[in-house]
Amino acid sequence: MTQITRDMLMAYCDGQLPDSDRTAIEAHLATNPEAAAEVALIQRQNDAIRTMFGPAGAEPVSARLKPRRVAAEIDRRRTRRWSWAAAAVMLVGFGLGAGWFARPLLQSHPASSTLIADAVNAHIVYVAENRHAVEVGSDDSEHLSNWLSNRLDTTLGMPDLDAQGFTLVGGRLLPGAPNAGGRAAQLMYENPDKQRVTIYVTAALPDGQPAYQFASYDGAETFYWANARITCTVVGTLPEAQMKAVAGAVYSQLTEGDVSTGRSYRG
Repeated sequence: MTQITRDMLMAYCDGQLPDSDRTAIEAHLATNPEAAAEVALIQRQNDAIRTMFGPAGAEPVSARLKPRRVAAEIDRRRTRRWSWAAAAVMLVGFGLGAGWFARPLLQSHPASSTLIADAVNAHIVYVAENRHAVEVGSDDSEHLSNWLSNRLDTTLGMPDLDAQGFTLVGGRLLPGAPNAGGRAAQLMYENPDKQRVTIYVTAALPDGQPAYQFASYDGAETFYWANARITCTVVGTLPEAQMKAVAGAVYSQLTEGDVSTGRSYRG
């Protein structure tokens, strides 16, 4: 009888398992609901990564992301911290198996649950408001960007979500987790159907380590990431494909420039 290992399950999720072993894996999953549920989750995460970052695989790798230049940058700064943006581009660009090689990026950051919960709670409270949904409206977006950037001590641009059908309503400053600077910014966007999404941003966590997570929480869908500059949680109740499109646009804009400069200038 074939011994089923975790490596075999990961290879099965990535479509890299030899045909001779697939029958044994499928028989194992048919009689082990917990293993089947875990495999299904990994396959959904693989699909989400391919949907969000697949287009990047067709683009030429920027000169600043060439392996030799990246290595020189790491050596100059004497650090091994990469932004999640660089990791995602390199994973897609070099065709690594999503399920196995991206697995460390899919693990929850120890502080992510608290930040996601805070983001969802703030979303629920303020998307229901009409007159007081935001503190500063989109008609004063330059002031909003400068104000929130100063409070978070990092450049925070206002993502452009016109292509996804959403326009900026405005934003506000909120109390945040002590380990994330004690402050948080919330940006709110709305589409013509009055559906709203929010973006919850804090300063980087103390360890500055990259993290990445999709999660469902209290009826909302979230996309969370953290890097050496910020943490960000996109929150909404949109259909899955639309949520991925919005989250991908926010991610690409708020992390643009992080690899080479450590800051984002899109706004």
